[in-house]
This record gives sequence, C-alpha cells and structure tokens, in this order.
Amino acid sequence: MKFAKRIDRLGTETAFDVLAVVNRLKADGRNIISFAIGEPDFDTPKNIKDAAKKALDENWTHYGPSNGLLPFRQAIVEDTMRVRPGFSCDPDEVVVTPGAKPIIFHTILAVAEEGDEVLYPNPGFPIYESMINFVGAKPVPYPLLESKGFSLDVDDLARRVTKKTALIIINSPQNPTGGMLTPADIKAIADVAKKHDCWVLSDEVYNQMVWEGEFLSIAQLPGMKERTVIIDGSSKTFAMTGWRVGWGVMPKTLAPKLSRLITNSDSCTCSFSQMATMEGLRGPRDEVKKMVNEFRERRRIVVDGLNSIKGVSCVEPRGAFYVFPNVTGACKALGLPNSKVLAEYVLYEANVAVLGRTCFGSRFPDEDQEYVRLSYATAKEQIKEGIRRMKDAIENPKKDPAAVVETR
Repeated sequence: MKFAKRIDRLGTETAFDVLAVVNRLKADGRNIISFAIGEPDFDTPKNIKDAAKKALDENWTHYGPSNGLLPFRQAIVEDTMRVRPGFSCDPDEVVVTPGAKPIIFHTILAVAEEGDEVLYPNPGFPIYESMINFVGAKPVPYPLLESKGFSLDVDDLARRVTKKTALIIINSPQNPTGGMLTPADIKAIADVAKKHDCWVLSDEVYNQMVWEGEFLSIAQLPGMKERTVIIDGSSKTFAMTGWRVGWGVMPKTLAPKLSRLITNSDSCTCSFSQMATMEGLRGPRDEVKKMVNEFRERRRIVVDGLNSIKGVSCVEPRGAFYVFPNVTGACKALGLPNSKVLAEYVLYEANVAVLGRTCFGSRFPDEDQEYVRLSYATAKEQIKEGIRRMKDAIENPKKDPAAVVETR
C-alpha cells in the first residue's frame, strides 16, 4: 500500500526511543540508571490530584471549547502576567492543547507556507526540525555555542534570516543544554524579527527553573507581543507529564486559527486535567518550590561529578534540568568516533543511559566537538552512582569500547 511522502519527513524524539531500550534492559534484569528522559521524577502535587478527583466528581468529563475552558484560560492569563512583568493578555489570546507540542506543530502549520524558512536552535528540541520538515517548510538551524554558555551568536542568526523567513524559534531556558539567552540576545532577536517581519515561537516551558539570572520572555519587549507565540505548560513545572496539558499565548488574530486546527485534530483538551492544572496555577506551590530547590542542588552534584571525569568538561547550566557536557576527549581516549557511540558504550558497559549530540539535531559542517545530554531529574544517589559508573567506564575500560558497541 502507498504512504504519503510527508510521513517520511517526520523525525522523532530520541529520548522515547532510548526509554524503550532502557525498559527492555530493565526487564532483562539490568540495573540501569537513566539520565535520558526529560521528566521530573516527582509525583504530581497532592492538591492538583485532589482537584482532579473533585473535577471528576463534578463531572468535568465532557467536551470543552477547542481553545480551552474559560476559567482555566483566565488562570493562565493570571500566571502568564505574573511571570512576565509588563506583559498583558486576555483569555481570547490563550489556546490550550494536550501538552505543549501541539503549539509547536500548529503554529508552524499556521504561519509557514511550503518553501518558507523557519529558524530553530541546534542543538535543540528535535520536534522543531521534525515539524518544520513535515509541513514542507525549510529548516534553517542556528548554532548554540558552548563558548557563550550555549547562547547564540546574534550576528550569525541575523545572517541566516532571508526574505523567505517566516518564523524564528527560540527556547530559553533550553533543552538540551541548560543554557539561557541573555537579555541582550533576546533584544537582538526581537530587533531581527521586527526588521524582517517574522513570527517568533518562544518555548518557555522551563521558565520556573532558572538557576542564574532572571527569566525574560521576548514577548515582554516593545513591539513583540503582536508577533510572538509563547509556549508553556504543566508538564515540567507541576510534574504533570502524563496529564497532557499545555498552552500557547499568542496574538488574538492567530488564536482562532490554532483553535480551528485543534477542532480538526484533537477536538479539545481533557476537561478534568484542565481543572486540575488550574489548581496548580492558583493554589499553593510548596511542592513545586521543593522540587525546584532539589533540582538546584542536583545541578551542583552532576556538574562537579562530570567535571571530575577525564576527557569530560561541563558548562554550568543556567536553567532547566539538563547538562550538556563536552565529551570530545573521552571519545578520543576510548577510540570512539562520536558521542552517539559513546552513549551506546556507557549504556551497555556501565548501565547508564545518556543521549548523544545528534539526538538534538544534525551536526554543522564545521562542528568538531562531541556532547551528550544528561537529565538530572533523578534522585541524588542515582546521580552520584551514575556518574561513578560513567567515570569508571571512561577512565578504566575493562573491554575494548568499540567491541562493546559492536557486540551488543
């Protein structure tokens, strides 16, 4: 049978592929420590779960509006403005989706024609490139630089913008590097977007996890609200990955177009999940604060541990719960060609799961460094043990590393 050609343009989120391998190895009896999946290891706070139970008892189990329940959108407005001083919005500028990913997909569908160019960060969340390709637009990656704390060279970005550029995607705090754009960088990106009349898709799902400096949304800058789509959601902030509640805040002219896409695809987002997330936005945040403080402490453990491994160096992440250490020296010492093979080696030799550089975008032609991503959304003792295993496998290999990978 024939398949549409566009389906072959879809990429994937490799973290889920690695998760499947990890689960299979665990089922075989292997004691795997996984730094692969970007999911908080905390339970959803009790007040949110109680709100869901209450919503079920009150029969919030029916269809809702495609753009989200009005009381929930109002709560999103309140939270959005609290986090982003000086920015204002109203419920008609909010679109609720089953998780934050649909905002990426639907925004690209709504603003980029086939052949238009879309700029996106590389290394970056792989779904950006996947969705750009799927809709028939041209992906134009711009590099995030270790030398700049995994921010970008704004002059380089400006050179990549053309008359065909429809959209610029930014992500701060960032997955996979833990980097953040500086206020000066954000202002420069805003100037480019205004000069070339581009949309901006600003992925801000880690806005509550800032370790250095203060969070700034590009939508807060003059002249940017009318061209910016903010992505936010419940998965990271409230440890609600399985509840699938995300949202976008966008110009009032764009919101109905995304709502229509949702009507045609998902109908609406689960009503009782929205009511539960509303409690998260408006209720006490004691558990969230504990989780964020724990991530802050884990950051120090994982950075210090990685920097103790010969051939590994790790930039201090400024946000999110990821580190993106440089493993070029380790690859060379072990005779491994790249970080993808190194990730396979430490998985099968050390029982530790990490993700290689190319899980987050293709390498640039002049790129000569190797990286892996670790999510430190796991317990402190697990982090310490995982780093110990990596250190032993890298510094004291018991077998030929290449043979380990070849015979797995």
